[in-house]
Amino acid sequence: MDEYLTLLRRNPNFRNLWLGSVVSQLGDWFNVIAAAAIISRVTDSGAALSFLFVSRFLPLFLLSPVAGVLADRFDRRRILILSDLLRGVTVLGFLLIRDAGDIPLFYLLTVIQFSLSALFTPARGAVVANIVPAGELVAANALDSLTWSTMLALGAFLGGVVAALFGAETAFVADALSFLLSAYFISRVVVGRAAGQPAARAAESAPAGRFAFLDGFRYLWREPFILGIALAKAGGSLVWGAINVLEIRYAYDLFPLPGAGRLGIADAGTATLGLIYVVAGVGTGVGPLLMRRWLGDAPRRLVAGVSLGYVAMTVGTAWLATVGGVGGLLLATVVRTLGTGTLWVFSSALLQTIVPDRYRGRVFSFEFAALTLTQSISTLAAGAMIDRGGLAVAGVMGVQAAVSLATTALWALFHLRHRAILRSGGLPLRAAAGPSAVPQLPE
Repeated sequence: MDEYLTLLRRNPNFRNLWLGSVVSQLGDWFNVIAAAAIISRVTDSGAALSFLFVSRFLPLFLLSPVAGVLADRFDRRRILILSDLLRGVTVLGFLLIRDAGDIPLFYLLTVIQFSLSALFTPARGAVVANIVPAGELVAANALDSLTWSTMLALGAFLGGVVAALFGAETAFVADALSFLLSAYFISRVVVGRAAGQPAARAAESAPAGRFAFLDGFRYLWREPFILGIALAKAGGSLVWGAINVLEIRYAYDLFPLPGAGRLGIADAGTATLGLIYVVAGVGTGVGPLLMRRWLGDAPRRLVAGVSLGYVAMTVGTAWLATVGGVGGLLLATVVRTLGTGTLWVFSSALLQTIVPDRYRGRVFSFEFAALTLTQSISTLAAGAMIDRGGLAVAGVMGVQAAVSLATTALWALFHLRHRAILRSGGLPLRAAAGPSAVPQLPE
């Protein structure tokens, strides 16, 4: 942990960006618990839960191409601050939700909130490489993952407590305040461009409008290795998207916390859901740290880590399809999230390491659009299989285990195809050095 603390002490720009993440993610998980509790209270429809998650994912897919162009042409720090401020105002609108008749407004506000998140996420992914030296990018991403997972665990617990004791409205107010505090920390970040390139010059060199978006696609088409890395999370989200819905069913319908009443907990389902999020936070936080200690930071090792992440995700998902109680549910969740956390961190670090700054925003927006599209497909399919397909929740989880096995096999083929070149220390692309040179991967 000393390495991560040193990174925060030595790099004030990353420290402020990280502090913004700490408070906003804590508020986000307050929001998730409150939203899930409201939907589960007013309806028992699997489709309603699916729509909740789709209203979060679909705007990210639709707006990510625009967000990537903006992140490559304009001041990324200002994009982050504006997105935080507007999200804080939007979240306060959730205070207007009173009963089942207000659910359409609930979905609309969620769409607005996550449309703004679509502007935030690619810009932040690109900013990390602007303020962190290349040799510390894996450490920075691992710290981000640990932060996300810690806030997941802490936020889920506190969000459940706050929602139970003070109501969902208090959780939404806390989320709104977290965005305002995040904007303050980000305002203290000084963002430069790679290799000392001024932001204005980078913007002038990029094509305008729709041509900038198409130029990003052409870049990915020319660089199949980067395209594969950018699609790694999309393969994972095809699995974990449905699990977001299924976890709520597991918590409220199959495994509400035994003895919750004796502990003074009125809502046993919410208690189980909170525990699921806590152990998921442990898995996503610990997984990348362990994998990094074992494999190291070399790009070829990061690719191997993504492969191991896929394997752990598949094992954990298959286990979830067979669990018979809360204990098994939590253990299987840890295994699954050990894999998904590693997959996420290592693929992000690879992109930040080898993608040129002028394309970085568009590559991250493509990655984000792809993963939100597959996540939306997965969540809708889960709701349909429960409501119209007549499948039990465990049966749907079994389908997801099969999907996970298929995506793991596809990634293994990609890894094997590039294995020889990765071993030799070269890349089958012209990612970092421009169109006339093939860079060497650092060991």
